[in-house]
Amino acid sequence: MRCPHCGHTQHRVIDTREAGESIRRRRRCDHCGQRFTTYEHVAASLLVVKSDGRREPYERQKLLSGIQIAATKRPISSDTIEHMVVQIEEALHSLGRAEVPSSVIGNLVLDHLSQVDQVAYIRFASVYLDINDLNELRAEIDRLMGR
Repeated sequence: MRCPHCGHTQHRVIDTREAGESIRRRRRCDHCGQRFTTYEHVAASLLVVKSDGRREPYERQKLLSGIQIAATKRPISSDTIEHMVVQIEEALHSLGRAEVPSSVIGNLVLDHLSQVDQVAYIRFASVYLDINDLNELRAEIDRLMGR
């Protein structure tokens, strides 16, 4: 693992905490002294069933980047996003299935985003729900505001 600030591989763990199904570690680079956070996760084989029937291996990074894109320039910390991903993964694993429909993952993301940031929710929903015009967008905003 390399320091995200200087690229060196020598660092020390200064704090370790459990974060649901993962372990959060604060590290300090021995070269530049900067601190950074890493998360360790159990690698589990989970297949995502797409709407067209294709099956793909679950990719944590894909989920994380989708949420990060929706949260761009919003007041949502990276720790909040990471916690959201951990909670979604815990919910997926608690289903006890080897295959999970992509719609289940998308709905979990929408549920979490609606509680954290409504603008990020609308951004994610506009892609995930395939909103094609302003009337559909208005209907989704009205539904969100009605909660």
